Amino acid sequence: MNTRILLVEDDERLAELTAEYLTKNDMQVAVEPRGDMAEARILAEQPDLVILDVMLPGKDGFEVCRAVRQQYRGVILMLTARDEDFDQILGLEMGADDYIAKPVQPRVLLARIKALLRRLPATGEGPASESEKMMFGQFRISQATRTASLGDETIDLTTAEFDLLWLLASHAGNVLSRDDLLQELRGIGFDGLDRSIDARISRLRKKLNDDPENPTRIKTVRGKGYLFSKHDWN
Repeated sequence: MNTRILLVEDDERLAELTAEYLTKNDMQVAVEPRGDMAEARILAEQPDLVILDVMLPGKDGFEVCRAVRQQYRGVILMLTARDEDFDQILGLEMGADDYIAKPVQPRVLLARIKALLRRLPATGEGPASESEKMMFGQFRISQATRTASLGDETIDLTTAEFDLLWLLASHAGNVLSRDDLLQELRGIGFDGLDRSIDARISRLRKKLNDDPENPTRIKTVRGKGYLFSKHDWN
């Protein structure tokens, strides 16, 4: 069992069943029922992935996510009790990599976990090939090391933010619709309501020093989607 997961869930029966199912699928699962204890455990244990419930005793999942995000480099998958924009967008703004609404079928949860883990950087590999790196002026991004920089500054990105930025940069100069992005990143189509892409674009613009009122690096093409500019990176 190489994949280490910390499940932060205060529903004892649900946590037990979830941990049992994931363990049967070759994952090592530890359970923490309290939000105020989860923060220290995440930073100390550095699991590969954290499944983080929103409603927790001591400290809610949003607070935990925000507190650990700068020092925890793994994946955060948030569980929301309600399938509402507020929960989803707030979780993404706090630095979550993805979210899933409860109740969730175990096989759906497992599929989402595997998809997220596939995006973690591989270790022990040789030098990155040119196809795994892109440069636009002072902006550089590497798929092999999953890092991005602007000038001399490294850009701090979550797993989901890197995936979106790489996808946009890979299609520089072309418009990608929300449906295109969701299909590629999460395997689902755009239902007209999902705001996850918009939230991540907003966070990326801030990190790329792109003017939110008049963005030039990641442009909004009204009625069509988003376009990563080949220029404006000096």
